Amino acid sequence: MSDIQRFDFDTRIHHGVIHNGTLYLTGQVARPGQSAADQMREVLGKIDALLARAGTDKTRILHVQMWLDDVRDFDEVNTVWDAWMPKEHAPARSSGEGRMAKPGMLVELIVTAAV
Repeated sequence: MSDIQRFDFDTRIHHGVIHNGTLYLTGQVARPGQSAADQMREVLGKIDALLARAGTDKTRILHVQMWLDDVRDFDEVNTVWDAWMPKEHAPARSSGEGRMAKPGMLVELIVTAAV
């Protein structure tokens, strides 16, 4: 049986779990009322900090699922992502549209990374 390590990240991340050398993060950490690009910047900043706390970094992200409140924000959010992630380390990505849990939230990321 493998160990599961759960994290209390002191943010609104809903889950932070390391299992078999893989880190799983999910949640909404931006502030309602910001633009999609600003929310994405805030989310990515939090992800940087959370990855560091878990002993890894963005170059070790394996997969990202992006959920957007409105798919029309995809180009704006994608531009922020491309500026943040070095092209040589770009992980697999998928995206979808769905209502967020809190009004005013436009972006949610589910991140899988190697530790």
